[in-house]
Amino acid sequence: MAVTHGVGDKTGSESLNELVETAHRIRDAIESVIEGKSDVVRLTLTVLLAEGHLLIEDVPGVGKTMLAKALAKSIDCPMRRVQFTPDLLPSDITGVSAYNQQTREFEFKPGPVFANIVVGDEINRASPKTQSALLECMEERQVTVDGLTHRLDAPFMVIATQNPIEMEGTYPLPEAQRDRFTAKIAMGYPEPVAELEMLDVHGASQPLDKLEPVATTAEVKALIEAVRAVYVSQPVKKYAIDLVTATRQTPDLRLGASPRATLQLVRAARAHAALSGRDYVIPDDLQDLAVPVLAHRLLPSMEAQGQRRTPEQSLAELVRRIPVPDTK
Repeated sequence: MAVTHGVGDKTGSESLNELVETAHRIRDAIESVIEGKSDVVRLTLTVLLAEGHLLIEDVPGVGKTMLAKALAKSIDCPMRRVQFTPDLLPSDITGVSAYNQQTREFEFKPGPVFANIVVGDEINRASPKTQSALLECMEERQVTVDGLTHRLDAPFMVIATQNPIEMEGTYPLPEAQRDRFTAKIAMGYPEPVAELEMLDVHGASQPLDKLEPVATTAEVKALIEAVRAVYVSQPVKKYAIDLVTATRQTPDLRLGASPRATLQLVRAARAHAALSGRDYVIPDDLQDLAVPVLAHRLLPSMEAQGQRRTPEQSLAELVRRIPVPDTK
């Protein structure tokens, strides 16, 4: 293995090797269902190990919900799915206090958010009020109902899918809601070869039904602990801050990335490094994750909109322009 920095003892190396091996099992299980999307699957695992949440945006029918379900079924942990609709209420997600006639007391009935992996399907079809019910869950890993706080079990990950906002019946996610998601990805249409394989595999049966767990909840918790120990040097931290600060200063953007974005970028970089077999972060990790982690938090300026420049394009230009630190 490469020279280690800060966590190079034998125990750390063994933990990292186990992380990579377990992550590969989960990846292979997901890719048995999702063909030709290895980059998407890797980013999904990165977000899981970074203790984050994932937003998948794309047109209907490209496998957004299938990806979320495949991850959930690959891990032996509780998974709940919520279909977001315009009439969905916040209590339908978080739970509600109901009166028990026998005990003559109110009892809390947990909602679907009380699971390790929560799949929110078509999240932007619900009203902003219902969307906001996830804010406390995603940030603080808890739910407060009638003044009582209920903790959520770890690991906890929300995988939300949404259709492009140009489609009918959608509500754009508020900036505060988007900022809670560690990364946003698009599935994209499959390559012809992968689509042909999909017809062969999915035409006769549903592979998701045959998918068995390849990792336990305890193993995932151990992986997350190992990722927390991945070393980030001061120059790399400064580079992360430079990237985020640049989004607040460029005229192309009227809303830059928040301090929460900096924190989540570094967390995701730790997971990205670990999945590459390293126990230290390098600038390449930040560069690879800058667009999926930061772009969905940004709003283009009126001038950029007039020139049809997207936040992704502006961010890619910033990544090319900002000097890369020497970490040798």
